[in-house]
Amino acid sequence: MELISQVLALEPTSQVLGKEPIVPFAILLVVILVVPILFERLRLPGLVGLVFSGVVLGPSGWNLFQTESQTINLLADIGLVYLIFVAGLEVDIEQFQQRKNRSFGFASFSFSFPLIMGTLAGQIFGFDWVISVLIGSLFASHTLLAYPILSRLGVVKNEAVTVTIGAKIFTDIGALLILALCIASASPLGVFNLAKLLTLLGWLIIYSVVVLVGFDWVGKEFFRRSGGEEGNQFLFVLLTVFLAAVGAQLIGVEKIIGAFLAGLAVNEVLGEGPVKEKVVFVGSVLFIPIFFVHLGLLIDLPNFIHSTSNLQLTVFLVFSVIASKFIAALLAKLLYRYNWQESITMWSLSIPQVGTTLAATLVGYRAELLPVEVFNSVVVVMLVTSTLGPLITSRVAVGLASATVTEPTITNQPEPQPPDTSTAFTIVVPVYNPQTQQYLIELATLLARQANGRIIPLAIATAAANMDAPQLEVSLQRSERLLAKATAQSQALGVTAEPLLRIDDAFAQGISRASREQKASLIVMGWGKRTGLRARLFGNVIDNVLWASHCPVAVTRLVDSPKKIQRILVPVENLMAPTLQPVHFAQLLADANQAQVTVLNVCERRTSSSKIAARRSHLAAIVSKLALPNPPEIQIIAHENVAQAILQAARLYDLVVLPFTRNRTSPGGLAISDVTTQLARQLTCSIIMLGEPQRTHAVPLPTGIPSTTSVM
Repeated sequence: MELISQVLALEPTSQVLGKEPIVPFAILLVVILVVPILFERLRLPGLVGLVFSGVVLGPSGWNLFQTESQTINLLADIGLVYLIFVAGLEVDIEQFQQRKNRSFGFASFSFSFPLIMGTLAGQIFGFDWVISVLIGSLFASHTLLAYPILSRLGVVKNEAVTVTIGAKIFTDIGALLILALCIASASPLGVFNLAKLLTLLGWLIIYSVVVLVGFDWVGKEFFRRSGGEEGNQFLFVLLTVFLAAVGAQLIGVEKIIGAFLAGLAVNEVLGEGPVKEKVVFVGSVLFIPIFFVHLGLLIDLPNFIHSTSNLQLTVFLVFSVIASKFIAALLAKLLYRYNWQESITMWSLSIPQVGTTLAATLVGYRAELLPVEVFNSVVVVMLVTSTLGPLITSRVAVGLASATVTEPTITNQPEPQPPDTSTAFTIVVPVYNPQTQQYLIELATLLARQANGRIIPLAIATAAANMDAPQLEVSLQRSERLLAKATAQSQALGVTAEPLLRIDDAFAQGISRASREQKASLIVMGWGKRTGLRARLFGNVIDNVLWASHCPVAVTRLVDSPKKIQRILVPVENLMAPTLQPVHFAQLLADANQAQVTVLNVCERRTSSSKIAARRSHLAAIVSKLALPNPPEIQIIAHENVAQAILQAARLYDLVVLPFTRNRTSPGGLAISDVTTQLARQLTCSIIMLGEPQRTHAVPLPTGIPSTTSVM
């Protein structure tokens, strides 16, 4: 009996979890890891699963988490700030400058119509004017959840898409500005009159200039003086975000406005580099998902289900968002003379309401400006639009790409330039792993012989504090042995090697710097695996070389000798801006082995035979511009899954050459898996992933084909 009484006296589970912060954090990590994967298998956005998890684990479900939990609230606040910061960070300033007038035009339509209809909804359901205007502003912005789909299909440069992307900066700023004014007008500190409004706007202008100009200048100076130390640069960016958030609160506006301005301020400073990749990575895998789970905790599910007015308000808001965004896209079609496919694409891109919408909703709810029924309805709107928008985009954008393919755009492809004979074709081969060195040298010698070039085996000895340190001496001796072996291997294969030993701070910097000094045309590296927390946060050697190198980088996983390769497959997904470098690289290797190259394109299963024929002829015309002595075979496969089609085709080939691209995160913050990642994990044959540098002045392969970037 005493044991039973002790058991009955145990505290409830929720109270135990509240006293042990590490327990809810561990549960959150499990949710973040497992739930998005399960929902994506069901063809639903991962963020929908995170919100659903919050409902299940919160007061409306199992009551494991409490909304008053300091741990979860702190992490959710960081996620809130991070979400808006990433939205500002991923604004494409270059694309915005190209179409800023039309972007402003579409932004005006996309902002004003949802604002009007949302305000009307608030008035119909009995809310006062401030709440009604705030409800309208929540849906005036949009989140580019479907950007990875557009990148994969190669239609990002389409004018209608570019205009929609550029419009986001106007709608986000407008929505956040209305939020600040509504919060200030509802402040309990007194009557909000014209003087207070002008004062707030004055402080906001001064603050914006300080952040946009001052943080941009300080960031450039810090990055210039930090010497490429990614850890310090990463911490500087985080400090910038939260300083801007604190500054916004000091002048009386919400911290998310400061976070958005901070994202715009460091946008140019970071560029498309490894630090930006890591900054977005940390937020997208940890803090932003916790923010979505926290949203689910706040949903009052019983009240929402049993209230008829809640259901009516939700249905009206969903209809208002979808209809108003369609009207905006229709007006853009009429004004700018887009076709229906482009107009529907603009509509589908502007439907999702995630980043700015949810952030502003949570701020309004915490300020006790938005009632719980509006909060519940907005979350449902987010769930519906985040599912509907990408679904429509995936269907319509394919048609947009296909329509463009059938048009006579071949003349717009860049003409091949004559080869630059002033410098020899140079291949740098970093040697470190004796197990992969043999095949790397074989591959380099095959390419060098075919291109009448040279190879440079490169060994990096990492520097120590003192040049006479014992560990440096050991590293030098090991590097010399590797270079001697590489030189002997290349001589046995009939190519003279020029070994190079370099002492540098780190392997990646040493490889990229030596390659630049030697005017390398290509870097050939062995496969690297991500191991350990540091590699996941700050990248491994291959990641950093890909970001920093001035020339193409071939990352290889060779299961057999390169001399035995007879059949090479090159998947090309984007026919609007195809990557020609992998095709030429594969043909260069094939000519050395008298092998055959097949260029593969996968289209939708429902694609008609006439469109397949048009795609084949279009792809053949593009490849013919390489002026290769042995043209590759062109193959078109109709399949519903690109990765599965390539995997099935690859069974008959010895090597698959893929363009290397990074996973891009959407402004919503959740990473989208990409086809190249799946192929690299499941292919059993040899793989070469050809990573092209970020700059347009990169060193071309021997035929002088300009580097073009595509997403696989």
